[in-house]
Amino acid sequence: MNTPPPPFKNPARGEKLDLCIRMRRNRRTEWSRRLVRETALTTNDLIWPIFIIDGEKRREKVGSMPGVERLTIDEAVRAAARAEKLGIPAIALFPNTDPALRDPEGSQAHNPDNLVCRALRALKKEVPDIGVVCDVALDPYTSHGHDGIMRGEEIVNDESVAALVSQSLNQARAGCDVIAPSDMMDGRIGAIRRALDAENFEHVQIMSYAAKYASAFYGPFREAVGSGGLLKGDKRTYQMDPHNSDEAMREVAIDLEEGADMVMVKPGMPYLDIVSRVKREFGVPTYAYQVSGEYSMIMAAAQNGWIDAEKAMIESLVAFKRAGADGVLTYFAPMVAEKLAKAL
Repeated sequence: MNTPPPPFKNPARGEKLDLCIRMRRNRRTEWSRRLVRETALTTNDLIWPIFIIDGEKRREKVGSMPGVERLTIDEAVRAAARAEKLGIPAIALFPNTDPALRDPEGSQAHNPDNLVCRALRALKKEVPDIGVVCDVALDPYTSHGHDGIMRGEEIVNDESVAALVSQSLNQARAGCDVIAPSDMMDGRIGAIRRALDAENFEHVQIMSYAAKYASAFYGPFREAVGSGGLLKGDKRTYQMDPHNSDEAMREVAIDLEEGADMVMVKPGMPYLDIVSRVKREFGVPTYAYQVSGEYSMIMAAAQNGWIDAEKAMIESLVAFKRAGADGVLTYFAPMVAEKLAKAL
């Protein structure tokens, strides 16, 4: 026998609803919302990517990234000191190499006196307690804009891995704390780990860009490092197809087996499902990169008065944490750290 539904009660007529469970009770006040909050964002979750250039006492605006500047080494040291004061654990360096120093082989990546190595030595001298992450890929140094060595129309894998190993050792010798290969060549994590260990750099960590997708969101970054106008063809033969999820799990598993200490998903927000899967399936330190296109969309919308930049940046970073990320590389890092400090 079907039980008839209870008669509808109309609050407009003064009829009180019989609700024992009212989810809104916990949302009523700020202190209550804080007590039941499931996800916390702190400065410990932030890595600040910094673009560096040659020269002294100079800052260059990145046109497509409002609020972001390229910094000379002395200015980068000041930025690192600011990051340390704000409680940001690490910065990540990305060089804008003089076009005159770029060639098809990316040979400047192996120069012990290149821009990144000089910045590393200065940072480790002046701000020794902040972590420094160094990108490993050839695109800031090649005249064709690709992450590896180009033979004809092909990015060759094994020659590229040998070059990436040399680049990694060059950076480790200069004081890099975390080698972060972003190239997506097969076998590069194992080769880099073996080379680092052979030179007594067992303490140098590897943060692998394990699931890096061939994304449309990288455009402003390429302007920032000066490789955008140089790129011949595209990077789909080595970066991942945005349609694939299971493939990312294979990439992560391989990189962990080869010796990665931490793994990264890039880009960030369009791939939160990948971040969540990686953390759930592997349970290892998992990071995401809130890439230049993500940053620029938020900033451009804010400049047009369409959204609140401060609220949007916090909400976006909380989304990474909620998905399972242990940390985020984000250009918002100093702004977020300042806001979190004020909230204490």
